[in-house]
Amino acid sequence: MKLITAIIRPERLAEVKSALFRVGVTGLSVSGVRGHGGEPEIVEHVRGQRIVVEFTEKVELRMAVSEPFVEPAVAAILTAARTGAVGDGKIFIQSLERVIRIRTGEENEAALTPLTAEEVQARALQEAPDKGTANLGKAP
Repeated sequence: MKLITAIIRPERLAEVKSALFRVGVTGLSVSGVRGHGGEPEIVEHVRGQRIVVEFTEKVELRMAVSEPFVEPAVAAILTAARTGAVGDGKIFIQSLERVIRIRTGEENEAALTPLTAEEVQARALQEAPDKGTANLGKAP
């Protein structure tokens, strides 16, 4: 089990999410972060003042995956996030000692149920009609 953390450009988020869903990684957390890497300084002028922007806006993605999903997830992020310019980001991969699903108490691999985007969508479609038709034909 691995924790994959990727720091990417905000404008690449939609493409990266879609690429991850295509390889079966559907569970992830997204946070806005600010950082400094190899990008050149950005100088802005506000009300006649010269301001150096030290940190640029980035997006951090975190996902816990089982071993078979590590390389497909990394490849998906690399392909979707790469622009070829300085500031495309970084990927960090760390080992996970233990994972527990709070709802069920399942641990480790069982807590990282591999679902594909199609399975998630199919489940949503199966649940939606039941909720929408539960009260049909019944008096209020």
